[in-house]
Amino acid sequence: MISEVQFQKELELIISNAIREDVGDGDHSSLACIPASAQGKAKLLVKDEGIIAGVEFAKMIFHYVDKDMKVETFINDGERVKHGDVVFHVSGSSQSILKAERLVLNSMQRMSAIATKTKMFVDLLEGTNTKVLDTRKTTPGIRAIEKWAVKIGGGENHRFALYDMIMLKDNHNDFAGGIPEAIAKTKQYLIDNNKDLKIIVEARNLDEVQQILDAGGVYRILLDNFDYETTKKAVAMIGDQSLTESSGNINEKTIRNYAECGVNYISSGALTHSVYNMDLSLKAI
Repeated sequence: MISEVQFQKELELIISNAIREDVGDGDHSSLACIPASAQGKAKLLVKDEGIIAGVEFAKMIFHYVDKDMKVETFINDGERVKHGDVVFHVSGSSQSILKAERLVLNSMQRMSAIATKTKMFVDLLEGTNTKVLDTRKTTPGIRAIEKWAVKIGGGENHRFALYDMIMLKDNHNDFAGGIPEAIAKTKQYLIDNNKDLKIIVEARNLDEVQQILDAGGVYRILLDNFDYETTKKAVAMIGDQSLTESSGNINEKTIRNYAECGVNYISSGALTHSVYNMDLSLKAI
């Protein structure tokens, strides 16, 4: 993953771009009927159940819109919530609260849904040594908060983007002339460009697993769409030469079975691309 400094910059970019998109030259609904001097207070109300996420991000949004707004937190990121819970109070300029409202809700609803699904997957793996990973199958422009939500839900982050890890998938290998050729070219590329990036290589069958092992120097082997028995054989072949990751056909019914095959990681795009937003609202009090 990227550095904490770069991650914070990504969050700032999300906020600034979202406010630009939503506010434009002004929130004319509020400007038209609410005095600039008016002060108000609102509560973040839960109308659903699951794992709350985005509380800290909401604070960043409020402070970006108006540094004088104050947030009193009652429930923190990663805690389980139910219908009727109040997560926080925000107070300050009424115009500022309304300007930030939609971005706060959109972000928290999405993040909470992702954290809730991730926590479900994590709980299904309890007692195993397998960890849950996200993917790059994220919403364009808001990847940072979606990956943050996975962490809040107890999962781990895969690479952030194309630049922070080498991942040789089937198309890379085929275009390069084969797995041995792709790995050899990659190692030389890293030397030539003085880059220290971990290498993950995808395998479609046991023969490709062996090719990866013969090439050596691979951080993790991705077992893509393997069935359970083939996954067990692959894990035995690989031993401690590389870490292992299962992907493909991963859902709440299959994830435990793959974990019991002995893989180190299970990645699932469904954590971020197949969730239903948690129902939240920001209500004046």
